[in-house]
Amino acid sequence: MDGDILPPAVLQRKAVVYVRQSTQTQVEVNTESRRRQYELVEVARARGFRTVEVIDDDLGRSASGMVARPGFEKLVAALCAGEIGAVLCFDASRLARNGRDWHHLLELCGLVEARVIDLDGVYDPCRPNDRLLLGMKGSISEFELGVIRARMFDAVRAKARRGELRISVPIGYIWHRDIGLGFDPDIRLQQVIRLVFERFRLLGSARQTHLSLATEGVVFPRPSDGKRLTSFDWTPIRYRNVIGVLKNPFYAGAYAYGKSEKRIAIVDGRARKSYGHGKPPEEWEVLIRDHHEGYIDWMEYERNQALLAANAYGRVGGQKSGRGGRALLAGILTCGRCGRGLAVAYTGAPPGRPTYRCDRPNLMLGLPRCLGFGGARVDAAIAAEILRVVEPMAVEAALEAERMHREGEAERRRVIELDLQQAEYDASLAERRYAACDPENRLIAAQLEKHWEASLRRVEAVRARLAALDTPHPTAPMPDFNGLATDLAVAWSAPGVTTRTRQQLIRSLISDIIADVDETTRDVVLTIHWRGGQHSQLRVRKPRTGEHGCQTPEEALAVMEHMAARFSDTDIAATLNRMGVRTGQGKTWTAHRVASIRRVRGISAFRSAEKDGVWLTMREAAAKLGVTSHVIRNLIKSGKLPAEQVVPGAPWQIQAKNLEKASVIDALKHRGRPRHAADPDQFPMFPDS
Repeated sequence: MDGDILPPAVLQRKAVVYVRQSTQTQVEVNTESRRRQYELVEVARARGFRTVEVIDDDLGRSASGMVARPGFEKLVAALCAGEIGAVLCFDASRLARNGRDWHHLLELCGLVEARVIDLDGVYDPCRPNDRLLLGMKGSISEFELGVIRARMFDAVRAKARRGELRISVPIGYIWHRDIGLGFDPDIRLQQVIRLVFERFRLLGSARQTHLSLATEGVVFPRPSDGKRLTSFDWTPIRYRNVIGVLKNPFYAGAYAYGKSEKRIAIVDGRARKSYGHGKPPEEWEVLIRDHHEGYIDWMEYERNQALLAANAYGRVGGQKSGRGGRALLAGILTCGRCGRGLAVAYTGAPPGRPTYRCDRPNLMLGLPRCLGFGGARVDAAIAAEILRVVEPMAVEAALEAERMHREGEAERRRVIELDLQQAEYDASLAERRYAACDPENRLIAAQLEKHWEASLRRVEAVRARLAALDTPHPTAPMPDFNGLATDLAVAWSAPGVTTRTRQQLIRSLISDIIADVDETTRDVVLTIHWRGGQHSQLRVRKPRTGEHGCQTPEEALAVMEHMAARFSDTDIAATLNRMGVRTGQGKTWTAHRVASIRRVRGISAFRSAEKDGVWLTMREAAAKLGVTSHVIRNLIKSGKLPAEQVVPGAPWQIQAKNLEKASVIDALKHRGRPRHAADPDQFPMFPDS
């Protein structure tokens, strides 16, 4: 083949030198191989070609057929146009690593009578022997590549099954030379990872954990170059940092390999590979528990994954996490008839009243709605049940809350102190670098001075954070945990307690609530499934059509019925206000509101013309006797003047005939002088002689 002389028709066309290396690493490291490929230009000139073109667009691209190769496509297009007389490459198999591209290229070369030239010789695809040799070279190259790849992957998997393959590990771990995988020696880095787990253990939500840490100004390490873990930059914590820590099994002491897979898709007639697609844990190739020391144990890791899955909105079998809003039981109610979750709808004038409905069968299948009921009474009943259940353990809960609060404060202080130590070290390092710089070199000295000033500003900022932690804000006093133990109802309805906090508390105690409606008694039946495995049932009366929550209390109606025949609307309103009874809308009583309720309820009004003088008020009795109301009140308290009250706090009613009793007349005669009641059991000091 070396002795073959190329025909003039072939030499008149141009020669193409095809240069390719499979990966970017080879391009950066294997420079000698690339140099030898470019030297093929001289080989083409020695063969007699005057025009030589170099195609190196595929440097760093694999020839396996899984990635696009613009250089190879350019070569094929030129071959089809009949412009190429010979294709030169370092090795014929470098033109393509798969049979389809390889044989397609040989077919085109045979049609235009182009030659294939490498370091071994010249090949004419039109000749059967050369075509056979080129085909064998391509097949052997493809087979060799598959065998090498299979051997490499088998060796990697075998080492991974023993837990000895030093794969990339998450932040917080490093590979030690002697002991293998272990904690990163940076205490500050360990502390911030433990803080993420502590906060998630407290809040139960990755989103709330991130918001809480971001509010406190917590920073998280980030690789300086974005990939390697040799150096870190401390940046504000992000959500992906939190979710990455919570979902990584390495933090639970487990060694995992093969957590992701590649997928192949056909794009424009060519196979395309994509990597990084996660697999479920049961399909991981290697999972070795208790492989190394973990930040949490495996049981807590599994609980975290279950909680994260339950928090995911819209997942089958999951519950909606507490995200606030006005509906207390959103996402935790299940229909007792079809088993679907109840949705929340807000009806009425904005902002609307929460209503729980099971309307998915109606929306999806056109079936009648299973059930629906208002949320206000049900939420209040569940809240009362929670307080009733928790009340026996109030003292223990208060002590535990106080302990957790103190631990949280200590943890936050520890993180800030470590941050301060790092900032002070960076400032001292910047100072030493500035001091070691030649003062005459102003270009370097100015930049080092800026770095030093930035480090000092960061030290002051961290010290300010530490001082703010030591000096609590006046509007945020220390929680009163003793008060929490003595009055849970007040703590539940305190102004600073948000609906999201109440939702999280309910979800920590209740796993699910099965709701149904008893049409015969018009009761909403709630079957509560507690976290401890116990079950209880609660019935809440469902209001009738047109019934609303702003109704006048029965106690107020009873007072009106008793007092309306004898007292005016003003007296009734004053009595109800003294009793602490409010209207249906929570307002105080006035004569106009009392009259309005009487007209609606059909209660007869007080008319002064109907009084016959048999019954007197305290003021009327005082006027008749010519004394003050204070005297009449003292007579009533001492029991000398009989009087009645319709309800406690109502005006006193006195019969006119009782004003003529001897006890009343005798008391009025001695009015103004001290009176001492005689004790029948007391003997006189000076007996009569």
